[in-house]
Amino acid sequence: MTSVNGYGRLAADSSALRLQVELLTRQVSTGRKAEAQGDIAPDLPRALTLRAEIARRDTYGTAISEALSRSGATQTALQRLGDIAREFADDVAMKLDPNDPNALSLVAPRAKAALVEVGQLLDSQSAGEYLFGGSDLRNPPVPDPEGLPGSGMAQQVAAAVASLGGGNAAAVAAATRAAAMDDSPGVTPFSAFLSDPAAGLAEPRRAVPAGDGQAVPYGLFANRNAAAASAGETTGSWARDLLRGLASLAALTPAQTASPDDFRALAGTIRDGLRSAADGIADEAGALGLTEARLTTAKEQHATLGDALKGQLSDIEEVDLAATLSRLQSTRTALEASYTAIGRLGELNLTRFLP
Repeated sequence: MTSVNGYGRLAADSSALRLQVELLTRQVSTGRKAEAQGDIAPDLPRALTLRAEIARRDTYGTAISEALSRSGATQTALQRLGDIAREFADDVAMKLDPNDPNALSLVAPRAKAALVEVGQLLDSQSAGEYLFGGSDLRNPPVPDPEGLPGSGMAQQVAAAVASLGGGNAAAVAAATRAAAMDDSPGVTPFSAFLSDPAAGLAEPRRAVPAGDGQAVPYGLFANRNAAAASAGETTGSWARDLLRGLASLAALTPAQTASPDDFRALAGTIRDGLRSAADGIADEAGALGLTEARLTTAKEQHATLGDALKGQLSDIEEVDLAATLSRLQSTRTALEASYTAIGRLGELNLTRFLP
């Protein structure tokens, strides 16, 4: 009777050890304590909370990464726009001389080519989205960059410049400023969306959620400033200032040198407007740089907190592989010993105890 009871206990112990070996083997294979979430109770509520928080941090990090990618492409466009503004302010406009009318034959083609390039830069994209179009991500903010030299704005600027003479330099400058600020269809080079007072002209900047209750603006517009505040000879928009200056240079002909004083005055206005554009672009790029630094810091914080949360979740859901392998080996050894004991117990019979 004792032998039977001992055999039953050994069989039960072996069965438990076998189940333990199977569990430890799965854990070593998957690295997880359990295959189903319900098997980690009572830690399941905390695990679900940690998973949700990790997902939230990852979502913020992904959104910030995408915003930083777009802002990086925007900075590249701003760099070139600034180069163009400085080049024409400090090189071309600075050298305008009524005593050298023949030099104007070289200025106009350069200015027209620069107008096209500026339009193309304002149509810069990142991942298929226009960077300077506000919330109208799928349509170019400057619908026809190649046609800028012949646009309604450029034609109005050219008409004003052609009238230069008789002491009207100030009036010509005011007319070119008005043309650059005109949002009328057929005049403005910008899209209908950006020129609509109820749409693009009124909407806030594109922003990225950087944390709970934190929306960080980073988007720019082709036809108005975002963070920069233009000063001096300006339309109030660095992009319009740049287009105005280039269109004015493109419209200059030897005929305007017939009034030297007016020519010099207009040249000074063009130069100052281009410098205002360069300063505005630099301010915009600087402000965007500060925003990028803020977003980078926020992204790093989310990553750090996410890693800490993942560590806590790992403690709940995942096994210590080294410790689990050690337990698996010792359990297998115990199971083998149990099988050996059962085998020996099965060999016992009455004849082994008879003389």
